[in-house]
Amino acid sequence: MELAIYNIKGEDTGRKAVLNNEVFAIDVNEHAIYLDVKQFLANQRQGTHKSKERSEVSGSTRKLHKQKGGGGSRIGDINSPVLVGGGRVFGPRPRDYRFKLNKKLKNLARRSALSLKAKEGQITVVEDFTFEAPKTKSFAEVQNNLKVAGKKNLFVTAAADANVALSARNIPDTRIMRAADLNTYAVMNNAAVVITESAVEIVNKL
Repeated sequence: MELAIYNIKGEDTGRKAVLNNEVFAIDVNEHAIYLDVKQFLANQRQGTHKSKERSEVSGSTRKLHKQKGGGGSRIGDINSPVLVGGGRVFGPRPRDYRFKLNKKLKNLARRSALSLKAKEGQITVVEDFTFEAPKTKSFAEVQNNLKVAGKKNLFVTAAADANVALSARNIPDTRIMRAADLNTYAVMNNAAVVITESAVEIVNKL
């Protein structure tokens, strides 16, 4: 697969970037994408939720009234879950939501995500660029020229560039990521994926 390479002015340079068909043109496995995104989101959860159950709330353990003969229902102490201020039945407990996936499955999911974006025409290749100093306006102009402004977009670079990252930091729905760190969630969570020319070689080997 080949895509045109644009410069930061949005002009076609006349050159083509060769995308590896084994990464950008495979049969999309939607279930693999689902599992990988599910794992990514699960791993972000802290799992520190906690509520007090009957034995943990503060209150007297005195039995409120006798078991029988009162004409009402049986009741224990004031910590009963049926009373206001009582404990919660089967409340949330701290837990670890993380789970593991095989590397082959995760690789398949990432390649499926990239293939899906390529199939939908949501991948753009741009010449390598940087800025002399961090400037949000400069990065916003690049987005406008590449026609990705107003969309949730991901810029994939070969290496970390502080000036580019700082220039994009204050722009909503914009993320900068190294090619080596590319994951399924990042690809699927953006409507436009812009890959720099040198980053294409790295992504081709993922």
